[in-house]
Amino acid sequence: MENTIVALATPPGEGAVHIVRLSGKDAFRIGKACFEPKNREKWQANTSYTLHYGWFLDGDKKIDEVLVARMKGPFSYTGEDVLEINCHGGMLPARRIIEACLHQGARLAEPGEFSKRAFLNGKMDLIQAEAIIDLISARTDLAADLALTQLKGSLSLKIDEIRQDILDILSFIEATIDFPEDEVDDLAQTELAEKIMKAKEKAVEILKGSKTGKIIREGLLTVIAGRPNVGKSSLLNAFLEEERAIVTDIPGTTRDEIHEYIKVGDVLLHLIDTAGIRDSEDPVEMIGIERAWKALNMADLILLLLDVNEYNAHQFTKEEQFILEEYAEKTIVLINKVDLIPAYEFNDSFLDPKIFTLPLSVKNRLGFEELKDEILRRVYEGNSSISAKPLLSNIRQINALEKCINALEKAQEAVYADVPFDLVSIDIRSSLEEISLITGHNVQEDLLNNIFSRFCIGK
Repeated sequence: MENTIVALATPPGEGAVHIVRLSGKDAFRIGKACFEPKNREKWQANTSYTLHYGWFLDGDKKIDEVLVARMKGPFSYTGEDVLEINCHGGMLPARRIIEACLHQGARLAEPGEFSKRAFLNGKMDLIQAEAIIDLISARTDLAADLALTQLKGSLSLKIDEIRQDILDILSFIEATIDFPEDEVDDLAQTELAEKIMKAKEKAVEILKGSKTGKIIREGLLTVIAGRPNVGKSSLLNAFLEEERAIVTDIPGTTRDEIHEYIKVGDVLLHLIDTAGIRDSEDPVEMIGIERAWKALNMADLILLLLDVNEYNAHQFTKEEQFILEEYAEKTIVLINKVDLIPAYEFNDSFLDPKIFTLPLSVKNRLGFEELKDEILRRVYEGNSSISAKPLLSNIRQINALEKCINALEKAQEAVYADVPFDLVSIDIRSSLEEISLITGHNVQEDLLNNIFSRFCIGK
């Protein structure tokens, strides 16, 4: 990190103000060469966390009137000396300031390089770094709150606690194998098994909330499915409160997926209206139906619409029957058009009792509140207070924790099978490697590059 880097830290385009960020060992030298302060005495005092008014220069030429914020390392975002130049909001002033810095030896920053330097300088761990981009891209208040919780380090503390437990287990094993084999008694074996169990239970407890965390971060992938003309597009329009999808009496009107986002409570729903599932010889409709099946396979939640008359007559298509059997756990059955029958009479006793079934009238907006309540119940797994806890929400972190738990389970089984402790340590070390990937205690350069490449250039 010998280079000093520079980049635009605000979105490109015209606006009131742009911020150019400069970070590295030569940041203050470049600032001294390029900035002509109005109050030179205050500037030369070289104090941190100060704001200075003046002109920015390229050589002897004044190129913009600016405010320069100075932050001395290690007490800055990157841990290095940082200048943030607030200039006028056109692209030309920002570009000229960046060029002036380049003329003084800085180089253009790569995507996420400021945050990468913050990580490498110990200003944050990987959980906190990834929380930054989650905060920037958050679409709901709850997603923003989750990212802030991770950014403050609450989740990192819990992960670090498990990591320390695993290190203690390795220390216990190392101390024990120094003794002759006949002195490793049942008490030591029992103690080791208990230590592994406690570490695993802590990890499992964090993993329990990962499904909710991922949904809060990414949205609940919700697929509206059913036969043609059952009311799928009407349901999408009713959710959105606008005529987004074409609704006609002609079967097969929807031939491609329609994607929209809505909020239900604090949860973001990624709604997909799919083509009506049926046998078809129309090549275009067949493509839409194939995409519908792919969406069903990927869905977090399926809203299966059934016509009330066919439902009461137990007239299920083979496609509906397949969904009810194969995707029962993630399916809500909506009996649509109940406004067409007297007293909403229908019998759901023949369906699997585990499948939530709800009478609905999209036309008259009957059943919508009950549907929203059921969606929220599923997101929070019946416990809405879970949203206040630090939650894993990143698929990379979740996969690493799952592998950590699997390694601990193998180690526990090995202890009960009287496997020598030095062999048990192989699985314990594997669990340590996986949990260290979450916070970045043990991470390879290519993974870091992949993570930070998702950031914008100035972050």
